[in-house]
Amino acid sequence: MSSNNMTRLPLPDGRQLSTRDDGASLALHLDERALLRARRQGELLVPLELALADQAEALWLLAYWCFANEPQRQSLALQLEQVDPALLNSGLLVAEGDELRIERALFWQLPGPFLRNVSHAGYPQQMVMHASGRRHPRRAPKPVGEVYRRFDANLGAWISLRTLDIEEDLARFNRWQNSARVAAFWQEEGDLDKHRRYLQELLDDPRVLPLIGCFDDQPFAYYEAYWAKEDRIAPFYAVDDYDRGIHMLVGEENHRGPHKVASWLNALTHYLLLDDPRTQRIVAEPRADNARMIGHMQAQGYHKDKEFNFPHKRAALMIQSREVFFERCSLA
Repeated sequence: MSSNNMTRLPLPDGRQLSTRDDGASLALHLDERALLRARRQGELLVPLELALADQAEALWLLAYWCFANEPQRQSLALQLEQVDPALLNSGLLVAEGDELRIERALFWQLPGPFLRNVSHAGYPQQMVMHASGRRHPRRAPKPVGEVYRRFDANLGAWISLRTLDIEEDLARFNRWQNSARVAAFWQEEGDLDKHRRYLQELLDDPRVLPLIGCFDDQPFAYYEAYWAKEDRIAPFYAVDDYDRGIHMLVGEENHRGPHKVASWLNALTHYLLLDDPRTQRIVAEPRADNARMIGHMQAQGYHKDKEFNFPHKRAALMIQSREVFFERCSLA
């Protein structure tokens, strides 16, 4: 199995995980506090002297360390004398007979510290009518501020998402939209006044969440996450009530490239799937001739369902399912 060979793994709250692993045993520390010691028995980890009250924190952090350090690892087998039932109910632990496991595909669906703001998860469902004549769930109020943060062990950098702030982000959004590379696909060139109106309309629209992507807190990208049921894409496929769609723009030239796309596209997809567990699909509709972006998306598990005609472009319908993302994602 490939490994990132980390010695430290930062957490979004500022704390750090560190480990000592001699092949026979593993010791995990949170900052300077000894968190967990475990003996290795082949593929089995046997935590030593782990109190029931400490299991939730210790096992979550152990799983995070193992899955981030070994992106291809699919499960973590454990032996525990006692099990906190809350961990089985949450999905962190899976019990089958005498076997206890932490499954990668389940672990990454737990919000943990990655989800940094209120989510739609607990918002009740009430169907309302859109101006287009389509019924859709009433959407929760949009978050403000940072919504997602995770240390990308592959890049050695923080990837984070925050909501757009017009006063802070207007000038960079204007600069990005007026670059020839971006304009070729977005076709939204214009002055500051035009872009202020454009962004204000989106901020006022409950359908759309404008986001800024950051590496190490430096803005590099703009995204629009939208509810597909209320969007113009809805008539072109069998849309579900909680499908989300994405528009994507990388504005800073030094943050282009496949390794950067893998980081931010996985983070954006991860955030939207964490935001509401009812979301089963993420869709996108890049221009059909944007072979580079389509290739990047396919490399991260999106599939090209078909091509279709919008009034303004020939588009490719790209789809990522919750099941495929969490089975195959290379979050680290």
